[in-house]
Amino acid sequence: MSRTRATAVGATAVLMWGVLALFTTLTGDVPPFLLTAIAFSIGGLLMIGKWIIRGDDIVSHLHQPVGAWVLGVVGLFGYHFLYFLALKSAPPVQAGLIAYLWPLLIVVFSALLPGEKLRWFHVIGAISGLVGTVVLVSGSASLELNRSEYFGYFLALACAFTWSGYSVLNRRFGTVPTDTVGAFCIVVAVLSFLAHLVFEETIMPVNMIEWLAV
Repeated sequence: MSRTRATAVGATAVLMWGVLALFTTLTGDVPPFLLTAIAFSIGGLLMIGKWIIRGDDIVSHLHQPVGAWVLGVVGLFGYHFLYFLALKSAPPVQAGLIAYLWPLLIVVFSALLPGEKLRWFHVIGAISGLVGTVVLVSGSASLELNRSEYFGYFLALACAFTWSGYSVLNRRFGTVPTDTVGAFCIVVAVLSFLAHLVFEETIMPVNMIEWLAV
């Protein structure tokens, strides 16, 4: 992949991450497990379509280490479920910004890997991020929080730790093809749908805006 194309892909990823919170709020009353199931079904089916069109050996994409499967499914399922639920349980702006502590956490966790060192600027950065989070959720002037929003903030923080842990641990499976994520998506979609049937009431998108947001 050329540098220009890689930069374009990265810029697109940043845009997609940026609009995720907005689109989540536009899904209305669709419950988190069902939203996760629909979203990952779309992603997984698109990847399967790509394999079929290109004539790929689908079995080769599925034949990966057990650890990669566990990390991929748990990481994707855990992050997105926590994220969707956090944005439905707390103000989307605050919850979204807390969830996006994951880049900072990736830096800190990466510094703890073998061969790496936790330097003073890593610590300063982590403290600054945490202080900023406290200011954010406390309304800048008061430490009084709406107790009904505690749960959402906690989920957002758990979301940040989940994605940063997933990203750092992924280094152990650097040989796993990126396309294999499509298989992970299908498994996540199935698990999410089963969890939806057990724990949630089915509420589908009710208009075109909600469907497009999904």
